[in-house]
Amino acid sequence: MLDLIFSIAVLIMSVVIHEVSHGALANLLGDQTAKDAGRLTLNPLKHLDPFGSVLLPFITYLLGGFIIGWAKPVPYNPYNLSNQRWGPALVGAAGPGSNILIALAFSLVVRSLDGALPASLAEILTTIILINILLAIFNLVPIPPLDGSKVLFALLPASFYRLQGFLEEYGFFLLLIFIFLLWRWLLPLVFFIFRIFVGA
Repeated sequence: MLDLIFSIAVLIMSVVIHEVSHGALANLLGDQTAKDAGRLTLNPLKHLDPFGSVLLPFITYLLGGFIIGWAKPVPYNPYNLSNQRWGPALVGAAGPGSNILIALAFSLVVRSLDGALPASLAEILTTIILINILLAIFNLVPIPPLDGSKVLFALLPASFYRLQGFLEEYGFFLLLIFIFLLWRWLLPLVFFIFRIFVGA
């Protein structure tokens, strides 16, 4: 149980950084919506989503032995972005990018101190790495409201607007299907990247 509580605490702080990264990049690109809403803060209470940040991690842990979740999306107005073509995709990619950077930073610590870390500390660091890789890969799935959909919509030609409309209308239901039926097929990719990061 302590492992689960610690993992959820790591998840919460990781999704907070993830969401703040969205708002910070949007702010850099000309949209101050997140800043005006008070969401450019690392205070978890400003970002927690009852389902995505608490209930879903418990459910996925009990059902599959892993945790996944999300925070309340940071608001932004894509029409305020200086780059209308790629701005939404860049803002979307900022969240997973922050998680990859966190995983990379801690993996450098693990690699540089290989053999010198106490087992308990090594376990803590590898948990942080794994959770952030999970978050990055999960959020890059191209189903709204996940960040991968923003990247996908920027890449799709205008003729695919019907697909975009379909995904936006039914995205939440498609996401639930993906989480409970298909997500496990991506776990080998997650653990492959994890092994590369920690040098296992």
